[in-house]
Amino acid sequence: MSETDYIKWFSDISSADLDTVGGKNSSLGEMIRELGESGVRVPDGFATTAAAYREFLDYNEIKDQLGKILKSYHAGDLELKTAGEQARELILDGEFPESIGTAIKEAYRQLGSGRDTQQGADGDKLDVAVRSSATAEDLPEASFAGQQETFLNISGSRELLNSCRRCYASLFTDRAIAYRHNKGFDDMDLAISVGVQRMVRSDKAGSGVMFTLDTESGFPKVVMVDAVWGLGENIVQGTVTPDEYRVFKPFLDQEGVVPIIEKRLGTKEKTLIYGRGGTGSTRNIDTPPRRRKQFVLSDQEVLQLARWACIVEKHYGKPMDLEWAKDGNTDELFIVQARPETVQSQKQEGPLQRYRLKETAEPLVTGLAVGDAIAAGKVQLLEHKDEMSSFEEGSILVTEMTDPDWGPVLKRAAGIVTEHGGRTSHAAIVSRELGLPAVVGAEGAMDKLRGCDEATVDCAEGSKGFVFEGRLDYERQEIDIQDIDQVDVPIMLNIATPEAASRWWRLPADGIGLARMEFIINNLIGVHPMALVEPDRIEDEAVRQQIEEAADGYEELPEFFIDTLSRGIGKIAASRYPDPVIVRMSDLKTNEYRELIGGEWFEPEEENPMLGFRGASRYYSDRYRAAFALECAAIRRVREQLGFVNVVVMIPFCRTLEEADKVLEVMAENGLRRGENGLEVYVMCEIPSNVILAEDFADRFDGFSIGSNDLTQLILGIDRDLAELAELFDERNEAVKRMICEVIERAHRKGRKVGICGQAPSDYPDFARFLVDAGIDSISLNPDSVIGVRRHLAGRDPD
Repeated sequence: MSETDYIKWFSDISSADLDTVGGKNSSLGEMIRELGESGVRVPDGFATTAAAYREFLDYNEIKDQLGKILKSYHAGDLELKTAGEQARELILDGEFPESIGTAIKEAYRQLGSGRDTQQGADGDKLDVAVRSSATAEDLPEASFAGQQETFLNISGSRELLNSCRRCYASLFTDRAIAYRHNKGFDDMDLAISVGVQRMVRSDKAGSGVMFTLDTESGFPKVVMVDAVWGLGENIVQGTVTPDEYRVFKPFLDQEGVVPIIEKRLGTKEKTLIYGRGGTGSTRNIDTPPRRRKQFVLSDQEVLQLARWACIVEKHYGKPMDLEWAKDGNTDELFIVQARPETVQSQKQEGPLQRYRLKETAEPLVTGLAVGDAIAAGKVQLLEHKDEMSSFEEGSILVTEMTDPDWGPVLKRAAGIVTEHGGRTSHAAIVSRELGLPAVVGAEGAMDKLRGCDEATVDCAEGSKGFVFEGRLDYERQEIDIQDIDQVDVPIMLNIATPEAASRWWRLPADGIGLARMEFIINNLIGVHPMALVEPDRIEDEAVRQQIEEAADGYEELPEFFIDTLSRGIGKIAASRYPDPVIVRMSDLKTNEYRELIGGEWFEPEEENPMLGFRGASRYYSDRYRAAFALECAAIRRVREQLGFVNVVVMIPFCRTLEEADKVLEVMAENGLRRGENGLEVYVMCEIPSNVILAEDFADRFDGFSIGSNDLTQLILGIDRDLAELAELFDERNEAVKRMICEVIERAHRKGRKVGICGQAPSDYPDFARFLVDAGIDSISLNPDSVIGVRRHLAGRDPD
C-alpha cells in the first residue's frame, strides 16, 4: 500500500469517508472542506485510516488472538475486565510497520512546518491533539461518545506514535467493549482511525461544548453553549460546573439584537492546563477566585459560536453536538469536534410526561436538574470506581463525578446525584440517554446524604434539582399531544418560570396569556429590588453579604436584577415566538416581598396583604418607584436588545382610572410608552371597578385579561385563601359570570379584546364553554389542562 492508503489530510476528507477515517475525523474534514468559506474555523490536521489499523493488526499477528479473547468474553468464559486488559496489552506491545510509522511522521512534519496559515512549530515540535475515531462512531443511533481516548499536548514523533498505539488500544477499553455489546456491534468489524490535529492553546483561554437544541427539553430554536477555563476535558468529565448560555437562533442575524436568553455563571472550580512533565502531560489547578467570577466568553464570542453551530446544523440537516476551543495566544475560536446529537433528536413524538410531588419537604441537597422526572430509592454513596460492584439495582447513586467507566452502574441506578459537573457532564449526558433524573453540581452532596437511607430525586421543578430525605409520594402523568382538537377560540398558556416555558414548548397553544414576573423575581433573583437600589438602608451586615453573593459577577447590583429578569422573560418569550407573550408586571404582596432577601427593610406588615400595597399602586409610589424602573428597564431590554417584540405588558390590580394614568405616565418616563415600537399594554380585570368602568379603562389600555380568582374574591367578599369559606368560593357563581359577560360586552364596544388567565377554566372545563359562549377572545390555561379543555370545547370529554 502507498502512503495515501494510511494517511488522509482533513482537507481531503468528507462525510463519505466514515468507513475510512471514522465519524469524528470524517466530520472534521467535512467542515474544513465545506464550511470554511462560511467562516467556520477548524484546526488543520490529518487522520490515519482504517486500513492502517488493520495493517497494524496483521503486521503484529494479533487479529486472531483478539477475536478469541472477545469471543471468550461474550461466551461468559472471561470477565470483562480480564478480556479488556488482555486485548489492550496485545496492541500496546505491538509495533508500527515501517511504512505506516514513516507516513505518520512525515505528515506530522508537514503539519508542523506550516501546511496551513496557522502559526506552527517546525518539524518535530508541534503540539497536537490525538483523537480516536471509530468507524461506527457519531452515528445518529450510536454516538460512541467518550468510549475511546483523546490525548492532548502531544509533541514529537515518538510520543505521537505512542499515542496512536494507545488510541488503537482504547478500542478495547472495558466501557467500549460493553457499549458495543449493548448496541449490537461486532468487535472485529470496527476499526480505529486516529486524528492528529493542531492543539488549540485553550489551556491559556477556555473551551467547551455546544448543542443546537435544548438538551433538557429538546426545544430546537436555541443553541446551548457551555464554557470552562482551560482544556475541555474538565467539562466533559464533569469535574467542574461550567458557565452556561442559551442563544435564540432566529435572531442571530438580526442587526442590533443580542439574543442571549440565558447567561448563567458557573463555579469553574478547576482549570486544566499543560503539565510540567512535558509532552502529553496536563494538570488541574484551582481556578483563581477572580476568574471563577468571570464569564469565559464575551457576548460576541457566544454569538459567533452560536452562528457556527447553526451553520454546522444546517449543513448536516440534524441537531448537532459540538466541541469548541479558544486559543489563548491568538484569541481565535475553533470548532474541534462535531457529531449528531443522539438523545433529544431520537425521542419519538409521543406523549409529554409530567411528574409532580404530592407532598412537601425541605431538600437536603440542590443542584442543576437534568431531565424532568422524579425517582426514589435507597441511597448508595460511592467514593471510587472500584466500589461499583456493590451498587444495588434501583438505588440512588451519589458520587463526586462520573466518567465513561461508570456506564454499567449508571444503568442500574434509579437516579443520580453528583457533586460536580454541569448539563454537559458525563453524568448528565448518560442520565438523559437512560431517562433518569440527575442532580449535578450538587455541592456537598456526599456529606449531606451520608447516613441517609432513602431519598427522592426531584428534577420536575425546572432548572433546579432537589434531593429529599425518604421516599416522597409523587405522580406521573402522560399528556398526549398527538390528538389535538381544533377549537374556535385561541388557547394560551399560564407560565410561571422560564424552565416551564421551555418544558411545554411542544404543547399546542397560541401564545402565553400570563407570564408572572414575580416568579422570576422570587425564584431567580431572590432579592428585594429596593435592596438592590438602596442597599445602604439595610442595617444587617449578614443580609448585605447575602445580597452581594446573589449578585456575584455583576459590578452593579441593579444590573443583576435587570439582566436576570430580562433573560428570564426572554426565555419565556422565545418558547412561543412570534405568538404574543403577555408579561404581567410584578404582583407580589407585602408579606411575599418581605420573604425576599432584604425585604423586611422595605415592606410594612399588613393585616390583609391581598387588599393592600400591591400591583399598580406600587409602581408610582415613592416606596417602590425606583424598583419599578428596574422592571421597565428589563422589559425594554427584552424587546429592544433581545428582540422579542412579541412581549405585551400587563398591569395588575389597577383600582382606579387615576391610578391607570399614573402608571402609564411612569412607564413612559422609563421608556415604555404605549404604542411606540408596537408596545401594547393590557390591564388585569380583577376588581369590580374594572368592569364598571370598562369603557374608560379601554381608552387607556389595549386589552383586558380577567383574573377570575381576585374578581371572585372581591365580588363575593371571600378571602380566596380562607379554608373555612372554601366551599363558597366558586368562580362559577352567577354574580361572577354576569360581571364577566358585562366586561366582555363593554370592552368589545370599544374594540378591545378580552382574555382570561385565571384558574377557573383550567379547573372547570364547563366554565371554559361558558366563556366561549360569552364571546371571550382567548383562554389562557395551566399547561396540564390544555388538552382536556380543548377536548371539552370540541365536544369530546377527556378520557
